[in-house]
Amino acid sequence: MRELFQLFIAFARVGVMTFGGGYAMIPILEREIVDKRGWASSEELMDYYAVGQCTPGVIAVNTATFIGQKRRGIAGGIIATLGVVFPSLVIITLIAGILTSFSHIPAVEQAFSGIRVCVCVLIFNAVTKLWKKSVTDKATLVLCLLVFILSVFLDISPAVFVILCAGAGILFTKAGIRGK
Repeated sequence: MRELFQLFIAFARVGVMTFGGGYAMIPILEREIVDKRGWASSEELMDYYAVGQCTPGVIAVNTATFIGQKRRGIAGGIIATLGVVFPSLVIITLIAGILTSFSHIPAVEQAFSGIRVCVCVLIFNAVTKLWKKSVTDKATLVLCLLVFILSVFLDISPAVFVILCAGAGILFTKAGIRGK
């Protein structure tokens, strides 16, 4: 029961600090789940994150569910999911009631403009961390650039890219192009 409470609190902390969506939460998740609690390695977190991105639903919720399930089974998955969602539910409910009345005020518009810039920086930091941990040799660099180019010019689901890259990783390793 104590660990379920810890799961809820840990993911509630992640949920309350996550601004800007799933990518912006990577540094917060890593600090809370990997560094502070040791519930997953950085590599496991990135794996959960990748799978969470190509499964239906919100990435933060999917990642919380994976980690919670790993720690305490189905109950852990449910509690971690509730933890990450709870702060947003409360905050959005409060903001929705107030925002429509104040959204036209210049100071509020300027505050949101500043928040968007901050979110861009958080996402950039998350991408930089992902890059350092994922692009480790020429094969992964080529794969990364290929997916980037295709995603810019083609309207393909991220799930397709994840599945194709998983297959490429297996083929690269079997062919000796990259080793682990």
